Amino acid sequence: MLSGKQKRFLRSLGHGLKPVILVGKGEVGASLVQETAAALESHELIKVKILESCLADRHEVAAELADACGAEVAQVLGRTALLYRKGEEPKIQLPA
Repeated sequence: MLSGKQKRFLRSLGHGLKPVILVGKGEVGASLVQETAAALESHELIKVKILESCLADRHEVAAELADACGAEVAQVLGRTALLYRKGEEPKIQLPA
């Protein structure tokens, strides 16, 4: 579980990132979970864009995707979510 200080730190790092994953009509499926897990493996922190065509609630989509990948939701702002999962060799040093 991320603390408030850690979430703020991750939000500051994620500000300049471009969305890596797009969630559309298909919503959260097996292939989307695989793509997201692979992106988290290489980047640790990713942005997920939830398109207008996605009918599910944006918070539910972010939580479902994070649970499926073993990640944590650092932020949901508008239709963009920021997901974080610590890598085997961490690149991001979180504050205590």
